[in-house]
Amino acid sequence: MSMRHRRPHTALIVAALCLVTTLTGCSGSGDGSPSSSTPPASPSAPASASPSSSESGKGEVKVTIKGFAFHPATFEVSPGTKITVTNEDSATHTLTADDKSFDTGDLAQGESATFTAPSKPGSYSYICTIHPNMKGILTVR
Repeated sequence: MSMRHRRPHTALIVAALCLVTTLTGCSGSGDGSPSSSTPPASPSAPASASPSSSESGKGEVKVTIKGFAFHPATFEVSPGTKITVTNEDSATHTLTADDKSFDTGDLAQGESATFTAPSKPGSYSYICTIHPNMKGILTVR
């Protein structure tokens, strides 16, 4: 293939990459909230969320808030487990049970809060009260 035929393909690829980069940069609203094209956090299979459990079944679990989502969003713990939530987003977030049985309060970027899992077994839905599209489920067994 001669050099003359490669240049149009190279130019086309460069133009396509520039277009994708430009569109990606313009997809946010600019106010710190996620754009409507941001997929919601999808609950995964129940996970033990980085536990450091002891023999008694109680331990510590870490949840990270990043990209306007809880990581993990769905997890399982024993009653009384300590759960530490760290916000790595630039926006303020909360992790609050729908029934208000636990609540981190407002967490600014870099802040953490620890709460104790409920003593009653069951599934506890939670949200960020500032960004209600952020959801998860804490299961106590």
